[in-house]
Amino acid sequence: MVNVRGKWALITGASRGIGALTAKFMAGQGCNLVLHSRTPEHTEKIMKEVKALGVLAHAVHAELSDLSAVEKMLSDIDALGVRIDIVMNNAGLQIAYRNDYFNTPPSDYTESFKINCTAPAMICYHFMPRMIENGFGRIINTTSGIRLEPQQAGYSASKAALDKITIDLGSTVQGTNVLINLTDPGWCRTDLGGPYAPNAPESAIPGIAVGAFVDDGKSGRYLNAPYFTGLTLEDAVKKAEAEFDSPYGR
Repeated sequence: MVNVRGKWALITGASRGIGALTAKFMAGQGCNLVLHSRTPEHTEKIMKEVKALGVLAHAVHAELSDLSAVEKMLSDIDALGVRIDIVMNNAGLQIAYRNDYFNTPPSDYTESFKINCTAPAMICYHFMPRMIENGFGRIINTTSGIRLEPQQAGYSASKAALDKITIDLGSTVQGTNVLINLTDPGWCRTDLGGPYAPNAPESAIPGIAVGAFVDDGKSGRYLNAPYFTGLTLEDAVKKAEAEFDSPYGR
């Protein structure tokens, strides 16, 4: 199992919900953090909480639908002078639920893709070559298990595209110490999931972060967080390595 103490993780959408829980979990493991939100004010609370756990932390901000702002954020992270070892692309947008789905507007796709696919891909492309050069890296892209719901077509399609990017990139580093995998917190009671979701956000821990700790050289996996609910981190890592294989064959 990877020891993340002293390493640096970038977490997008870290100011609330699953992102904030993930930030506190990683801080509890001794991982230093770069925390993203839409505005500097949004990260003030979580910054105080993770620093109280004894780690170093920086805040960055960008509206992920503004791709020039994403580029600026990446430059700001570079200027911090820290080496990003772990990327957790957690931020996402569920733009609408369209019962009249035959009238889904094109903007559902364009906005969803910018936030849920293009921005995470830009972040992967920025940090993954450096991870390869350094001989270590973990990228976890958050996907969704939603299927057979044309009411959420823009969201689902953008996540499916991110799945494809993740699996394709994973094939280039399979068997190395740079891993890129997928996770899904499940349907949780967050701002995105809504108040009627069946699962508490805490149920996503430790599964949402297990991809940062696996150490078996396998990429492209779908490490679905609900499969790890209630496990210790150590047992979750063992389960992930034993039961979740890469999609690339032998």
